[in-house]
Amino acid sequence: MYCKNSQAGSKPDDELEALLDYTSKLDEAIQKLHDEGRYRTFIDIERRNGHFPHAIWTRPDGSEQNITVWCGNDYLGMGQHPVVLNAMHDAVDSAGAGSGGTRNISGTTVYHKQLEAELADLHSKEAALLFTSAYIANDATLSTLPKLFPGLIIYSDALNHASMIEGVRRNGGAKRVFRHNDVAHLRELLEADDPNAPKLIAFESVYSMDGDFGPIEEICDLADEFGALTYIDEVHAVGMYGARGGGVTERDNLAHRIDIINGTLAKAYGVMGGYIAASAKMCDAIRSYAPGFIFTTSLPPAVAAGAAASVAYLKSAQDLRERHQTQAKILKLRLKGLGLPIIDHGSHIVPVIVGDPVHTKKLSDMLLDGYGIYVQPINFPTVPRGTERLRFTPSPVHGPREMDALVNAMDALWSHCALNRAELAG
Repeated sequence: MYCKNSQAGSKPDDELEALLDYTSKLDEAIQKLHDEGRYRTFIDIERRNGHFPHAIWTRPDGSEQNITVWCGNDYLGMGQHPVVLNAMHDAVDSAGAGSGGTRNISGTTVYHKQLEAELADLHSKEAALLFTSAYIANDATLSTLPKLFPGLIIYSDALNHASMIEGVRRNGGAKRVFRHNDVAHLRELLEADDPNAPKLIAFESVYSMDGDFGPIEEICDLADEFGALTYIDEVHAVGMYGARGGGVTERDNLAHRIDIINGTLAKAYGVMGGYIAASAKMCDAIRSYAPGFIFTTSLPPAVAAGAAASVAYLKSAQDLRERHQTQAKILKLRLKGLGLPIIDHGSHIVPVIVGDPVHTKKLSDMLLDGYGIYVQPINFPTVPRGTERLRFTPSPVHGPREMDALVNAMDALWSHCALNRAELAG
């Protein structure tokens, strides 16, 4: 069972087995999640082209049920847009399936170069650099920067995404964590360090769990004052904010004050992949030093082609962005009208606070099983204990019928579970 055998001079088999009881340790770890109500399950969903946000759920007994997806990150429905699909079909017909290697060996194609050019233009930067995901882009870039700037101190917002935390944690350099969106605390930390040390401030434009915005201009002002670089994660904003979808930094005319912008192609753009946009020298240095870039097979050409088509299309699709924001406002107003405790910071993200992991999971299960509404529970460690929630992501393709069904279901289940109704939670 353990692929370990007792040998001369070793412990007896029964003692060795007790020490190496790996299976029981796995059982304990998994059972802990069950006991806390945090165990996550996958459900079998079949997205059907042209019908999103509707999908087919295959139940555990094998039967099928029509459902509406309310927790997807395909914010604008671009994952089914003909412009994207046609570009991907053409690239498959032309270049085949995989890229064939890393970017440094054989995995750089005309599709990758075209996509990087679109992204650099999107953010008005000299260059962009593709990664297989925004997680890898954050991790690889933030862990590489101290190699480029010896002695670098990174100042990281306390609620930064796990990928940013991981990149900062393992880069071997100095780090400081400032309280979430607390510019005064950030100033204190900057003032306490050597003024001659290289510095970088890492933060987000939209924080996905509460839907609040980072104080971009104030942080840029501090960066100028203390000679720090700026690094912003625009993952939940690219495609959805700004005149061309360049994110909150474009909307607020601040992109030129950000040194490195991180974004994703897997949310508003409906495909897959991540990137940074920065100066040509910065992208060249990250390309040359980051293991997460150097040793990873590049995106398939069809994915790069679809993403490039999506980015280009959304640069002139302001109507989609406006409809998206309108849908979020309508949903928030209707849930507030029911007295449900939602958090509203003015973004497109709609979190409804439940405050208990077991109740959150129960609500999620009942919505799916009884109403055909799919929304995943958000529990610790994604959010702090006691703030467990359902997080809804309305889109332009969620129509009045879907909205009515969701609001009526939430009203009924909130009463059924005897949960408190409250005013605005945040």
